[in-house]
Amino acid sequence: MKPFSVTWTETEIDALRRRLADSMVPAAPEGAGWTIGCDRDFLLRFRDYWIDGYDWRAGMASLNLYPQFIAEVDGLPIHFIHVKGEGEGNRPLLMTHGWPGSHYEFWDVIEKLAFPSRHGGRASDAFDLVMPSLPGYAFSGKPAQPMGPKATAALWDKLMTQVLGYPAYLAQGGDWGSVVTANLGLNHSAAVRGIHLNMVALRSELPPQNDAEKAWAQKSMLAYQMLSGYSMVQMMKPMSLIYLGAGNPLGQAAWILERFHDWADLSEGDLESVFGLDHLVTNIMLYVMTGSFESAILYYNGLAREGRLDLPAGSKCNVPLGIAAFPGDALLPVPPRSRVELVASDLMHWTDMPGGGHFAAMEKPDLFAADVAAWANKVWPVS
Repeated sequence: MKPFSVTWTETEIDALRRRLADSMVPAAPEGAGWTIGCDRDFLLRFRDYWIDGYDWRAGMASLNLYPQFIAEVDGLPIHFIHVKGEGEGNRPLLMTHGWPGSHYEFWDVIEKLAFPSRHGGRASDAFDLVMPSLPGYAFSGKPAQPMGPKATAALWDKLMTQVLGYPAYLAQGGDWGSVVTANLGLNHSAAVRGIHLNMVALRSELPPQNDAEKAWAQKSMLAYQMLSGYSMVQMMKPMSLIYLGAGNPLGQAAWILERFHDWADLSEGDLESVFGLDHLVTNIMLYVMTGSFESAILYYNGLAREGRLDLPAGSKCNVPLGIAAFPGDALLPVPPRSRVELVASDLMHWTDMPGGGHFAAMEKPDLFAADVAAWANKVWPVS
């Protein structure tokens, strides 16, 4: 396990700025906005800010704010943040990000979870936080073959128990992180004390059982038809998209920004006000500066190789499960509680949030952190 820090040079940044300035931005149909892809006017303004307004040194300093390491797990270098909280290591919490996010998703909740006494809480409620970068993402190694969430869960369990020496731990995730975390609960329950999801990855093969489930299934099907075209490309035919995006930082940004716009809860503001341009740029820098836009896309093909996480009738996750239901997740609407109970034997925590979407820790960090703490205090209470 070796300490790691992010290092960008002026030469690299100057080259990036030249590529951005030389990027071609074709005309869009009049009035298209976000309806058929990334809004052209927003993309041009984003590009200009990235070139002339973004403080890359401040972005790099932010990414180096917390201790981070590289450890080899089953032959693959894994990058992770490791923040030892004020609770003296009594409650390790593994947090897994998704696509097109990164470990940077959790930046606004780290202090609240690791050092709660600084935010009006109890020091004893603190967590040791471990936030890895998925295989092929950011500074983690790029697998020789596409790797999916089931294989990742096995890596994470070894990272927690063998590399870091935690005999037991809690796990949280959204997007891909929810699928990894669900696999931890299903396949690594010896060490996993409980799991918390802000996207319900555990699914039953059974058809809808009541009117609420039928309404949810219809809503989910419509969302899939409208918003999931990207996933079929990335899952089944990713290489042409990879060739298209390679060396094209603005094209990569457009592909990523569209997801943030479409999946977030923008009922209280626009894309910029909900996330902030600096946060959006820094997250995209973790793809552009590491060449991981390409390898991250292959994670979808890894799922295709492993198979979906649909549980047959009677099969259940037996570790304690908590759900934070954010209503503005347009991509994957929250299922009714009855649907989750089909695949969870101990659904012991459920919170219907007043707002927030797919990128919960970024959109609603206070609500997110409070719910993780409330769930953990049920699963792993502290005195």
